[in-house]
Amino acid sequence: MSVLVVIPARYASTRFPGKPLAELRGASGLSKSLVQRSWEAATQIKGVDRVVVATDDDRIKQAAENFGAEVVMTSDTCRNGTERCADVLTVIPETYDIVANLQGDAPLTPPWFVERLIEGLKAAPEAHVATPILRCSDEALASFRDDRKNGRVGATTVVFNTRKRALYFSKEVLPFADHPGTTVYHHVGVYAYRPESLRDYMALPEGTLEKVEGLEQLRFLENGLHVQCVEVEALPGQEFWELNNPEDTPRVEKILAQMGIE
Repeated sequence: MSVLVVIPARYASTRFPGKPLAELRGASGLSKSLVQRSWEAATQIKGVDRVVVATDDDRIKQAAENFGAEVVMTSDTCRNGTERCADVLTVIPETYDIVANLQGDAPLTPPWFVERLIEGLKAAPEAHVATPILRCSDEALASFRDDRKNGRVGATTVVFNTRKRALYFSKEVLPFADHPGTTVYHHVGVYAYRPESLRDYMALPEGTLEKVEGLEQLRFLENGLHVQCVEVEALPGQEFWELNNPEDTPRVEKILAQMGIE
């Protein structure tokens, strides 16, 4: 099955304006933009036919082309990454069996997360979209709670049924986790869609819960569509974190250094 990876990159982020062009230092002290690090992560994914950066901003376009990425210019009316992925399909003449959305703020996404995700969608023909979930470490859960305590919108959690079908996603820590032994799952902001699912998504109105939580994937759930959760695991000593706020920059740089990523 042919696979297209799209990296949505929006300059006008409310919480972090210009985020795709934010510089991140690697292990050697070399700085690269967030969008470049995300693109480099995407090029390590096996079984992918094409990787594109999707944006409506000329500054991002120029920066991405300077480091060798293919850029697809999309509409400035796209409200989220899923809409931007759908718009890419209206711009390019080629067709693909699966479209993967690698968020431009997640350069620490291991390639096997996306490989496992793609395989998960292939194995669930009834699913409209698949997305990875990661069991929270104690450190990650503490960071989630610290974000909430300090009024920061941080990472997303997910709850699902016995068949790993998503029930709900939230910026709050779900389920209520003050009880010993409660497992919280971190939703890794990557998606694999079938092209027809993207077309269905664009035909649906923006949902109430989607607006309240600021989570694009809730549009699928609010309309009864099947979102399959695919559990992934990090290697020992490896940590996953998205760049949601400027305050996340030191943490992401620390992880880059620990992993030896230049």
